[in-house]
Amino acid sequence: MSKMNKKNILFLCTGNSCRSQMAEGWGWHLKRDQFNFYSAGTKKHGLNPLAVKVMQEADVDISTHVSKTTDELPDVTMDYVFTVCSSAHQNCPIFPGGKIIHTGFDDPPYLTKEMIDEEQVLSVYRRVRDEIKDMVIKIEKYLENE
Repeated sequence: MSKMNKKNILFLCTGNSCRSQMAEGWGWHLKRDQFNFYSAGTKKHGLNPLAVKVMQEADVDISTHVSKTTDELPDVTMDYVFTVCSSAHQNCPIFPGGKIIHTGFDDPPYLTKEMIDEEQVLSVYRRVRDEIKDMVIKIEKYLENE
């Protein structure tokens, strides 16, 4: 299927540094034949190196991704906008024609900010990575309900 005929899916988060980046990575890795995937934030926080690391462990390379805001997205209609955090859901910009679907995930940087043990930190990132993968695998179910 050509890029023009596929539905466009945006994963939106606050900083476009972790959860939305992982979701975009999983999207391209698992469903590139069915959809075009994008990610953005309501702000830019830069790409989270631990998100890159745990995705690399799962053979998904997001190291070339760039943190961006919705203003920096290509000029395409977003058919579906998945908000992957509560803040993005509450502050979601308007996407004409796009259906908003909220799928909140825990924020690994926030949950691990007081942690010292790297393995403990990485386990939080891995859990969220796997939860996001599960959502992307079942993405058609979310679209059916809209």
